[in-house]
Amino acid sequence: MAIVYLEYNFKIVPLQPATDILIAELGDAGFESFVETEEGLLAYILKEEWKEGLLDDLFALQHPDFKISWTSTEIEQQNWNAEWEKNFHPIQVGGRCMVRAPFHDPIDVEFDIVIEPKMSFGTGHHETTHMMLQHILDHDFEGKSVLDMGCGTGVLAILANKKGATPVEAIDIDEWCVINTQENIERNACPTIHVEQGTSDLLTGRKYDVILANINRNILLDDIPVYANCLNKGGALFLSGFYLEDLDAISAKCAAHGLEFEKKLEKNNWVSAKYVN
Repeated sequence: MAIVYLEYNFKIVPLQPATDILIAELGDAGFESFVETEEGLLAYILKEEWKEGLLDDLFALQHPDFKISWTSTEIEQQNWNAEWEKNFHPIQVGGRCMVRAPFHDPIDVEFDIVIEPKMSFGTGHHETTHMMLQHILDHDFEGKSVLDMGCGTGVLAILANKKGATPVEAIDIDEWCVINTQENIERNACPTIHVEQGTSDLLTGRKYDVILANINRNILLDDIPVYANCLNKGGALFLSGFYLEDLDAISAKCAAHGLEFEKKLEKNNWVSAKYVN
């Protein structure tokens, strides 16, 4: 039986900051994947997760300064690649890492990562993923144990592994993300990455030198105590998926559990922050 998604095609004026706000709200509402277009946004949610009135209370759709219209249609997973290929372009991060699709030609960079996201989120194009990749490039991962929580396509786990991290675990609540991550780690010759489906409930008793979590504000606030408990002494926690105005709340929760803010990256009001113990 094919898994069916609903594709919402949003036309947005002005594109920013409305698109970023809408992505954050749709993520909280259960939408799993996003593709930014020249006119707005494509957003995807499992048909079985959709419910009446899902969009009724979204701030972005009611804001008087934003003009947003939308249509929706059903789309099966196997149709995703054609839509994705129309919108996906290779990106470079820090002049050292390239994230590209299998149909893009490689260039001479230190870390060449091939990602085919299908219905998963995390190609490196969104600001949060891009900043997390920047953090990974700047951090020493040699011989470090790593968790990529909410792994999406597995791109963060793959770069950490290519930088010498071992062992590496990747976890996502979504079955399709787990399957996609497994495909991508094979595509990038990273067979030592272990992938699981689940939530932070899986982390009881586990320890890591580095934890990467690019999810969203609410889940991060709920799970920071778990991350803190799983982090080895001298470890690092990298968080993203939230706005600049959320940083104080994130930092306060980290501080309450023995994690000290070290630095942040900002891009279009999105933030990625590093904490240490």
